Amino acid sequence: MADGVALGFSMEPLSVALVNILPSRNIPKELDSSRKFKQILSSIKEIGLIEPLSITPVIKKSEHHMLLDGHVRLVAMRDLGYVDAQCLVANDDEGYTYNSRINRLSTIQEHLMIRRAIERGVSPQRLAEVLSVDISQILKKMSLLKGICPEAAELLKDRQFSTDIARVLRKMKPTRQIECAELMVSANVVTVSYAEAMLVATPVEMLVDGKKPQKLTGVSKEQIAKMEREMGSLQAQYKLVEQSYGRDVLNLVLARGYLVKIFENQAVSRCLFQEHPEVMAEFEAIVKTVTLEH
Repeated sequence: MADGVALGFSMEPLSVALVNILPSRNIPKELDSSRKFKQILSSIKEIGLIEPLSITPVIKKSEHHMLLDGHVRLVAMRDLGYVDAQCLVANDDEGYTYNSRINRLSTIQEHLMIRRAIERGVSPQRLAEVLSVDISQILKKMSLLKGICPEAAELLKDRQFSTDIARVLRKMKPTRQIECAELMVSANVVTVSYAEAMLVATPVEMLVDGKKPQKLTGVSKEQIAKMEREMGSLQAQYKLVEQSYGRDVLNLVLARGYLVKIFENQAVSRCLFQEHPEVMAEFEAIVKTVTLEH
């Protein structure tokens, strides 16, 4: 393909001298005493920099780059005596582009970083000490994707969620894992309680051990059966909405453009206002739509 989607960042990290990286915002004076800073300082000291800094291309007529993300890491590395750092260079030098589109570290990204650190020889116990968490949390995050099919992991890769969700998904077969992940992401409810409710509503043949889980407290067999039917129906509805979403949005954009032209005609607008005020109110609501993003 001659044309493609431009990448926002370079694919390979670049080693850049810290003296040539300029912060894009003021660093709080109390940063050195914050718990977050101490954790990052300890982590970099023990493990090294795992997540590269994000910077702009070289500023014209200088050797400097503007820092887009990683201010705390930059301060910590300077305090530790680092001379340079691995950086990802943005193809667009506007901080807005990065900050408005990047997601904070997701649960699966955290899992991958922990696995990477352990592969480098850092023990789980040492990681727990560095990050000031219980070792059980490190062990759970280490084995996060064990028993989770790649398709379900892909659906959840940009989300922050409890490691207990993975525990619930492991009890389901891959097809059901994907269905549940799709439902949680579509409904924007990636919680343990929602996952457990779907587990209870999962047919026996779609469970790994072929046994129905214990029922939720206060939920009868009839309610569980109803939940199973509703979950199946909800899955089908989401599929239908997903298929028609693009077409519906396009129709709405075209309709809005048409209504804008109609309202430019004062005679038509006056007639609608006088003869069909309720219709006019609906049309105005469509025209006032500023964005279709959600």
